[in-house]
Amino acid sequence: MFSFCTDPDTLGTFQWFACYLTTGKHMGLYWSFGTVLLLLAITAPTALAFGFGGASAARSRIAPLRLFGKGYIAIVRGVPDIAFFLFFVLALDIFFEWIRHEIKCPDWTDSIWQGNDFVVCDVAKLPMNNAPQWIHETYGFFLAVLTFAIVFGAFAANVLYGAMRAVPHNQLETAEAYGMSRRQVYWRILVPQMWVFALPGLSNLWLVLIKATPLLFLLGVEDIVYWARELGGSKTPRFTDYPHGDWRVWYFLGLLIFYLAFTRVSEIVLDKVMRKLTHGQATMAGEAQRKAAA
Repeated sequence: MFSFCTDPDTLGTFQWFACYLTTGKHMGLYWSFGTVLLLLAITAPTALAFGFGGASAARSRIAPLRLFGKGYIAIVRGVPDIAFFLFFVLALDIFFEWIRHEIKCPDWTDSIWQGNDFVVCDVAKLPMNNAPQWIHETYGFFLAVLTFAIVFGAFAANVLYGAMRAVPHNQLETAEAYGMSRRQVYWRILVPQMWVFALPGLSNLWLVLIKATPLLFLLGVEDIVYWARELGGSKTPRFTDYPHGDWRVWYFLGLLIFYLAFTRVSEIVLDKVMRKLTHGQATMAGEAQRKAAA
């Protein structure tokens, strides 16, 4: 904080805002933008991995694996996102603690379900009660990332499954006629060509993922929505050196601008990636590029 912030009552308007915007809580707000970007950086490739696995399973020749893949896609896509976000965080936490309980407390004789309470031995709790605060925050963030990946992985799986089916079948038959194995056809022909068909759907999914990050607030993570509500609410001189009225509209307006700008940058980048992928491809976008070049 600036050195002239020691006596807020003597500050000018500009100095007052400079001091106000550099308080410790505002630093929490600024760091929370990094939390959102970190969530996206981890969740996007993880969800894509879940999606690729789900799509591959859905088109498997093995019936149980195919049933699992299609069931994963159908169940997650058929349930409201908010229900999954609230359910999975609780379910995953219980599941992890139950696994630790079975490993660390084999002599436990009482039921872990006591009425509506889930009770495990102390050493099985996640995180431990005496763990530092950053451990609790990291664990909550981990559960949030895993939940986002599972939910958006199902949507990615549906997109990739459709993209795999969009690859011309005669190309796969030609590859087999040249002596390629099914595995070689899958990795050398199908997978490289499916991305051009999958990118429009994955682009939309990425934008939906960006808009879904405020759900971190509901999962107990101190994200930008949490801090906007916390800092924008009315503050009295009794609790702060920088009292103000209800400024939530301005904080949430800042979030609106942030999300709109981030979405616009994403659209520009994705459009460039799409042009690069469709270059020379036998698709409508590739044909449009050839006509434009001619």
